[in-house]
Amino acid sequence: MIESTNRFSIRNISSLIVLFSILLSLPVHSQVSQDQCKELLSISNEDAKIRNYQAAYEPWRKVLDNCPKLSVATYQIGERILKDFISKANSDEDKLKYTNDLLDLYDNWALNFPSRRGVNQIGKIFSSKGQAMLDNGIEDKSLIYKTFDYAFTNDPNSFTNPKSLAYYFITGYDLFKAGIDIELEDLFEKYEELTEKFQLLQTNISKNLDLILKKEESGTALTATEQRNKKRYNTNTNAVGSYLQLLDQTIAKEATCEILVPLYSKNFEENKNNPLWIRRAAGRLDGKECSNDPLFVTLVEQLHSLEPSADSAYYLGILNDKDGNEEEALKYYQESVALQTDNYKKANILYKIAVKFRNAGRRSSARDYAEQALSYQPSLGRAYLLIANMYADSANSCGDTQFNKRAVFWLAAQTARKAGRVDASLKRISDRTVAAFNGRAPTKTDIFTEGNQGTTISFSCWIRRSVKVPTL
Repeated sequence: MIESTNRFSIRNISSLIVLFSILLSLPVHSQVSQDQCKELLSISNEDAKIRNYQAAYEPWRKVLDNCPKLSVATYQIGERILKDFISKANSDEDKLKYTNDLLDLYDNWALNFPSRRGVNQIGKIFSSKGQAMLDNGIEDKSLIYKTFDYAFTNDPNSFTNPKSLAYYFITGYDLFKAGIDIELEDLFEKYEELTEKFQLLQTNISKNLDLILKKEESGTALTATEQRNKKRYNTNTNAVGSYLQLLDQTIAKEATCEILVPLYSKNFEENKNNPLWIRRAAGRLDGKECSNDPLFVTLVEQLHSLEPSADSAYYLGILNDKDGNEEEALKYYQESVALQTDNYKKANILYKIAVKFRNAGRRSSARDYAEQALSYQPSLGRAYLLIANMYADSANSCGDTQFNKRAVFWLAAQTARKAGRVDASLKRISDRTVAAFNGRAPTKTDIFTEGNQGTTISFSCWIRRSVKVPTL
């Protein structure tokens, strides 16, 4: 330990000597050379690595002021330094100074390094700026919203931070409630855009995670890198799910049938030839259980005439379902699946169909569609929860003895546990569900009394599955 500290001190002293020699050699009023900037940036970077931001500041500042186009690392290091200074500021005055420095840094970052390796970074840079404004008490919400909006409008691809995406919407919602800049229709349009963005993030995470899950299912051990990646994907899934839920909670009071139907009715005529607008409107009405309104029929028929698609076929299935035309509805649902070329959107449609069948009491069909959904997206934990809850609901009708009826809950618990394993955002609800189902399953005393530990119980009802009695 002493030896390590001594080496650390020697390295620091060496860095200081180099730094002072460079600073002393700099002419008072002349430009710092590129080579000197490179040395200063290297010194700053070494200090920043060990979080010695006080020491990192001076050489970093020299580089920023004299060689702003030297390296993107100047801005990455500077962001860390200034965030640290803001968090440790001794006064409001100091905090404001460093906050303004950070906001200026983002502007210069975008000016000098708007892309990296040929990929646009404007969305990432300006969404970070908007978040910094929010996090550090900037009160001008209109300016904050415009900063986020500039990022999203000009480069949505690199605007991927789920927290910033959520607060982009929440800031807009606050402006709407204050009667500033944003109308109700603008608010819903932004909600739809951001919801689609979150769904895209979820899909991209799921695609990576599903490769790992499939490897696990095959019994092949994961590499250390794959284990780290799985943990990272699960963390990201949690974040995306949490912030998407925050979006839904924020708009919930405005997204009612009483508000949506008049709004979409008023704007239908000018948007009747816009498939995207119609698809979003129909999706929102369906999502809020407003599909009984005649407007939903109008939207669906218009969408199908403009652009027959997986979405329009699915909505036609809903209409037929409501009219009691079950066979016709199923035909449209299946057409919807066939028309969809993206496996993850296909999985989402199959899951929705499964929910429709579950609500109609057709549990076997519901499970079939849920399992089809899982075949396209193994990380679709909601499908496991759907199946698990149907098992639990069938306990009283799926056993020939009281013990066997309660044994259904073991199967339900096993299925619910899979939801949390494949989708980290469902881990909490999965754990609660598993605990509840196991609490209703036979106890150790029941197993001892029956004397059937280790045996297999088969369920001949619609479940057509079996479960093994635990060994005491």
